[in-house]
Amino acid sequence: MSRTRSAAGSGQGIHRRSVLAATGAVALSGGVGYALRPSDSQAATAGESTTTVAASSRRAPAAPLAPYTRGTTLASVATPRAGSGYRRLGDGAGWQRVVRSELAAPKSGRAGRRTALAAFVQLTDLHIIDAQHPLRLEYLRSADIHAWRPHEALTVQGAIALVERINALRGAPVTGAPLHFAMTTGDNTDNNAKSELDWFLKIMSGGRITPNSGDPRRYEGVQNSGLKQYWQPDAAVRDSDKQAGFPHLDGFLKAAIREVRSPGLNLPWYSTVGNHDTLPMGCYASHGDSYLTELAVGGKKLMNVTAAEAQQLQAQIKKARDPQGVRYHDFLKSHARSMRSVTPDESRAPFTPAEYLRAHLDPAHRGVGPAGHGYSSANLDAGTQYYAFRISDDVIGISLDTTDSGGHYEGSIGTAQLKWLDKTLRDNKGSYAVIFSHHTSKTMTNLRSDPARPGERRHDGQEVLALLGGHPRVLAWVNGHIHKNVVTPHAMAGGGSFWEISTASHVDFPQLARVIELADNKDGTISLFTTLVESSAPHRTDFSDLSQTGLAALYRELSLNAPGASTSLGGDPKDRNTELVLRKG
Repeated sequence: MSRTRSAAGSGQGIHRRSVLAATGAVALSGGVGYALRPSDSQAATAGESTTTVAASSRRAPAAPLAPYTRGTTLASVATPRAGSGYRRLGDGAGWQRVVRSELAAPKSGRAGRRTALAAFVQLTDLHIIDAQHPLRLEYLRSADIHAWRPHEALTVQGAIALVERINALRGAPVTGAPLHFAMTTGDNTDNNAKSELDWFLKIMSGGRITPNSGDPRRYEGVQNSGLKQYWQPDAAVRDSDKQAGFPHLDGFLKAAIREVRSPGLNLPWYSTVGNHDTLPMGCYASHGDSYLTELAVGGKKLMNVTAAEAQQLQAQIKKARDPQGVRYHDFLKSHARSMRSVTPDESRAPFTPAEYLRAHLDPAHRGVGPAGHGYSSANLDAGTQYYAFRISDDVIGISLDTTDSGGHYEGSIGTAQLKWLDKTLRDNKGSYAVIFSHHTSKTMTNLRSDPARPGERRHDGQEVLALLGGHPRVLAWVNGHIHKNVVTPHAMAGGGSFWEISTASHVDFPQLARVIELADNKDGTISLFTTLVESSAPHRTDFSDLSQTGLAALYRELSLNAPGASTSLGGDPKDRNTELVLRKG
């Protein structure tokens, strides 16, 4: 009881279950002790009602007794130092918290009244990259400088440093509640490759990773090609990036493919699927194309095309002129003679949705759980990748599959999933709800037919918004995809209001994740707190430090200097560290 009084005395009341979790009085799983079953569309298909059942798991980390800033962007942010050309990073001032009142007026004294409902971490758009994969589109850089990133060989080291940061957090920065789980909101992999999926799962659940494919002894990709349009870190080539100030780093590529170790997250984690997880290159519905699969695992890689050819291919992708990848297939065949030889590797094969589910269900990748990381054998049987789970006594989470396997990088959902979403919310109308997806409401514009469900209607983001607006206890829709921090209020005609929280990618600067806290202010309002966190890597780099930690620091600094990279440092202040106020539904 002394812990509870201390928390209240510090102005941060803790929900009873959070106190019990902190003292080890309850076992946690799938959030805080419960999972919804069944967890996919079979419930809707069979006409079953959604129920909650107890489940076993691990103890939550002890909750701090007061708000804190250490390890978050409230304390410090990696910031470019003075100078021009290649910019070095250093410690910068933290970002203040902004109170947003578009959906409800904040009432004075709420900090002393509030109790925590739940707290979790969102990771999104990790884009774990097999940088030597034969089907990568690096050559589009001849027409668009953004099409290839000089730091792409370091996504594994960077993601491990993010896991290390999350593990070091003492709890939720504002309420002091334990962190109940982490959720990845899609584009966990970059190119629908089995090698990338294996690395991602080991990063999240723990293990040793050699971020290399092909020749086990050396790197075979665009960064040792001698081509001046790519940064050649080890070579004497005066490439375009070095002309812009990029360093010469002896031993960089050898270090980049060296074995590393991830501790795995020390809290339960869940997975949401994105278009780069479902579609090769994130845009082509080319599963079953034997030629593309042969190229993926084979010994030839295209590294250079003319600017005109690159521009034409990029236009086809952006304007969805070739969602099935037919023209892309022909494009690669026409360039067969200009491809370079690389070492074949079966691990680079594309994975199917069923293989994606099986990999998550593999006990080798369980970590601290839950088994399947949200997915279940019922998902595998039904061919679905959406589910619901209980976060706490008062809150459920719903993970949607907004990818369209018909092709193109924008999203939508089918009628069966839309009906399941409505039913799940109705069956749990006594609980608050947080929705997770990869795509944002504005990027769900792809109504292309799903080849796995021919004839089923697809629904856009506006239809999903309208459905959510009819459920007054929906608090938030949390997503990614756009690689920007954007927080949007939604006051819907159906009477509901909620916040859409879109978080930037961890592959692009400034490489952030988000802690999200839900708190009842005990005055007719609820506050959602969002706090951005960086990886554990030092802000300052040392070009001679090619250790795992040194490479993670370089990953951040190189991403800042990638040609065309955003200099907005995480977006507008109102979209970064926030308090988002809502009326209680």
